[in-house]
Amino acid sequence: MTTTTTDRLSSSTTRRRLDSIDLLRGLVMVIMMLDHTREFFHSEVPNFDPLNLTKTSAMLFFTRWITHFCAPVFVFLAGTGAYLQFSRGKSKTELSKFLVTRGLWLVFLELTVLHVLIWFNLDWHFVGLLQVIWAIGISMICLAALIHLPVRVIAAFGIAMIALHNLLDKIQVTQWQGPGTPTPNFWEGIWMVLHQPGIIFFGDGVYALALYTLIPWIGVMAAGYSFGALYKIEAERRRKILLMLGGALTLLFIIIRATRLYGDPQEWSSQKNLLFTVLSFLNVTKYPPSLLFLLMTLGPAIAALAVFEKMGRGPISRALITFGRVPLFFYLLQWTAAHTLAVIAGLLAGQPVAYQFVDILNKPRSNPGNFGFSLPVVYIFWIAGVALLYPLCRWFAGVKQRRRDWWLSYL
Repeated sequence: MTTTTTDRLSSSTTRRRLDSIDLLRGLVMVIMMLDHTREFFHSEVPNFDPLNLTKTSAMLFFTRWITHFCAPVFVFLAGTGAYLQFSRGKSKTELSKFLVTRGLWLVFLELTVLHVLIWFNLDWHFVGLLQVIWAIGISMICLAALIHLPVRVIAAFGIAMIALHNLLDKIQVTQWQGPGTPTPNFWEGIWMVLHQPGIIFFGDGVYALALYTLIPWIGVMAAGYSFGALYKIEAERRRKILLMLGGALTLLFIIIRATRLYGDPQEWSSQKNLLFTVLSFLNVTKYPPSLLFLLMTLGPAIAALAVFEKMGRGPISRALITFGRVPLFFYLLQWTAAHTLAVIAGLLAGQPVAYQFVDILNKPRSNPGNFGFSLPVVYIFWIAGVALLYPLCRWFAGVKQRRRDWWLSYL
């Protein structure tokens, strides 16, 4: 075999390896848009949690449940992407600098641009939701320090944070109970940022909702970074490892969940029928992401990476790869698209839309009671939104492929 042929095969193998990562990332991002479309469109959003087994339907439950895969995969692959940058020749000093600056940029976006896109208002008394972009940003800043340790140490650190953080569940601070009640103090606010989701106050009526707490998510990114080392292994052997690892994590979820001994503060129980008992089994805690939540989501995702490497590239998978190559660009656009479509649909249906322009504390009391659409309509607008975003993402993916401007790595 000639050197040219060998290089061509090596390049093809590398491309399929990276395409499998982009395909998985694109898939979970499209699924993420389903959840955000539901939040803006569905008539039952103000009334009950779709995971509430006493009120939900199986279809509504799975519409919400399937989106559980999004954040863990997003954060995990952000760590993997950092390792792949290092493996392609970036020094640890250069990588640390990039992780810090990009992390700060993501936190800035979460508290400014995303505030406007999610709420469609400029009332900065509500700073915003500290969500997945915030968690990725802070986790990147922490990873900037961790990458100077051996990969095995980083792996042990990440796994320990994922596996052991549920030991902290019993440490609970008093949540804010509403107007006229005491607000959490500084240290209680810090704990909400680290492990117990809640509303934190900064004085003069300025507040934020810490939803994505940092301890487990930093662990997920560290685990994702060390996972990237598997991509140095020969392709066929790596795929076998990914399948075994993904299967083992999924099986571990089933075994630990069945015992009810550890890993999630919310135990499963027998329900009115077998289907709802299965739903109870799958109904694990996302805020903060429990050990079982992360096993349930990352196990199948890791196995999927092996499958995607061997899978053919039809039009749907090519479209998902395109989305996966521009994750932040897509993330920003999908909030805008879902929210704008909801306002337009409400106006066309003759529904009041002021509800779509208020923050999280005012939403419950501003709900007009007759806003929203059925679940099938949610799916129609989700598909429409994804279709609208594809040409824009394809264009931007082309820009990133043709040009090497430094600022493109921040989008």
